[in-house]
Amino acid sequence: MKEKIVVILGDGMADLPDENGDTPMSLANKPYADALAKTSEIGLCRTVPEGMKPGSDTANLSVIGYDPADCYTGRSPLEAVSMGITLGNTDVTFRANLVTLEDGKMIDYSAGEITTAEAEKLIEYLSPRLGFDGFELCAGVSYRHCLVRRNHAKSGATLTPPHDITGKDYAPYLPSGCDCAILRDIMERSEKLLKDHPVNLARRARGEREATSLWLWGEGTKPKLDDFRKKYGLNGTMISAVDLLKGIALCAGMRSVDVEGATGTLSTNFEGKARAAVKALEEGSDYVYVHLEAPDECGHQGDRSGKTRSIELIDEKIIAPIDRYLKSSGAHYRLAFLPDHPTPTSTRTHSGDPVPYMIYDSEEKKTGAEKFDEFSAKKSGNFIEKGCLLTRKLCFGK
Repeated sequence: MKEKIVVILGDGMADLPDENGDTPMSLANKPYADALAKTSEIGLCRTVPEGMKPGSDTANLSVIGYDPADCYTGRSPLEAVSMGITLGNTDVTFRANLVTLEDGKMIDYSAGEITTAEAEKLIEYLSPRLGFDGFELCAGVSYRHCLVRRNHAKSGATLTPPHDITGKDYAPYLPSGCDCAILRDIMERSEKLLKDHPVNLARRARGEREATSLWLWGEGTKPKLDDFRKKYGLNGTMISAVDLLKGIALCAGMRSVDVEGATGTLSTNFEGKARAAVKALEEGSDYVYVHLEAPDECGHQGDRSGKTRSIELIDEKIIAPIDRYLKSSGAHYRLAFLPDHPTPTSTRTHSGDPVPYMIYDSEEKKTGAEKFDEFSAKKSGNFIEKGCLLTRKLCFGK
């Protein structure tokens, strides 16, 4: 049987020590990962190239085996591909969050984790009413949507991710620079249109956060990635709830699998994702990338206990069943467990610091550590300068 590679990616899982010197990774009860860690290679890996903004786009591209310095054209076009949006070479895309703004502050970058059904109604309502020719607003998942500007090349505006300014006055972070006026106008118009929409009135009555505005960020142009199979000689499958990862997979020629009930939050269908991973391996995939967004969402919300719990659920409901299947299959396999980037709950935003990684090889036991966390990774002395080099180690064993 051909060698199998599985990457289990806990988005934003790494963190900073608290006042007691602990992190969610060190506190989490994760017996399966820690058991594997004893004979795994443990270390640190730089997934975000120095000088680039830390984000799930650049970091996951890196872990999947692509150097962002060579191929990155922005976050939103990768999401647009996943959403089925056809892009031309002169089109510009923007991530359009539904957010909660109150009293001049960015209260919530996710509008209270608004449901996809509610968000679709809001985007459908906004789309024909923005009033600007050449723009298309397309619905995505939950709070994550896409705005496309046709035939305009790159605008060059300075844009800020909303999760970077949670709790802050948002006025200093409104679009600035080239073409900023029309982007500001779209955001301001959306705020007026959404104010008394029935979806928001219903959320208000339930005491839930309202989607008060669109927030534009993550500008980019049409992406182009080398074919993953030609690059690494493996049939790849992506399992994720978010359009960004699905878009990366599709641009790389990998298969993207949708899992019912996969939300990208702590309430996601963990079991369904594990079953999808096993099915992909059974059906001939050599490389399966299982992306879990929940730790990152908890990091952005400043929810340290939720983040710890998300890591425990990944261990119990993702790592354990996938590793049991791989062991029973008799195949030679490598299993990697790591975050794409840190999302410390204290800062509630991404960091470009190196991340802890663990690689278990079923046929080559290493001297690992008693448990897998930021501390054991640093203590190991192992360091991988680029995420794409970690992929080479996974795929080629060196």
